[in-house]
Amino acid sequence: MHPALNIMIKAARRASQIINRASLDLEHLHIASKAQNDFVTEVDKTAEASIVTILREAYPDYGILAEENGRIAGQGAGNDYQWIIDPLDGTTNFIHGFPQYSVSIALAYKGQVTQAVIYDTTRNEMFTASKGNGAFLNERRIRVSKCAKLSGALLGTGFPFRLFEHIDTYLKLFKDFTQHSAGIRRAGSAALDLAYVACGRLDGFWEIGLMPWDMAAGTLLISEAGGLVGDLSGGSRYLETNNLIAGTPKVFAQILQVIDAHRTPALPA
Repeated sequence: MHPALNIMIKAARRASQIINRASLDLEHLHIASKAQNDFVTEVDKTAEASIVTILREAYPDYGILAEENGRIAGQGAGNDYQWIIDPLDGTTNFIHGFPQYSVSIALAYKGQVTQAVIYDTTRNEMFTASKGNGAFLNERRIRVSKCAKLSGALLGTGFPFRLFEHIDTYLKLFKDFTQHSAGIRRAGSAALDLAYVACGRLDGFWEIGLMPWDMAAGTLLISEAGGLVGDLSGGSRYLETNNLIAGTPKVFAQILQVIDAHRTPALPA
């Protein structure tokens, strides 16, 4: 196992202790709103601080891109490396006691994700991946499903909740996928949705308006599990455009066809 991955696992477990302890006393949470339908709690902040502390102890010069504290540039030899951190993906679920949330940590080198951890704190499921070395769930190798047809695919997605400028296009996509897939699930943690594609629980995924920390770790998991990831044109700019398609190779291609039929000039790839 790559040394950085060991540190990431340690950091994810430390954050999960904070999250799980807080989940036992939700009625006393202090909740703030960053924007419409975008919440943050002291748990997000404390969990993120614990992750950053552990990562910086081991790799003090690496840059950081984190949901709650933004971007910190790397220094010296660490300038090409960046941690991408979501300390609690699925905060709204957490606030409501809905047990679908996760810790997501990725390491990128020159813009390419090379290490990934997604930890489901409620089920003790640790998803990990290293570029070129496969994807794992609790140290057992995982692969995407063998689903080959959209008509038999179970899809994951996320409804727009921050920005609604593309809501009409999204609703058309939702209608089309509802009519042509085996079903759609909107569970509220994009990181876990992507981990579920990687291990075959979902066959495909699409979402508009994600942030890099929502998807960085999950995209490597899927790639290393034999799946495909891309932006809305099928390209590799999803961390820049904030739009993502993922799935088994054949389902990915069919999702892309549906999206192509509904994309407007106003919706970037």
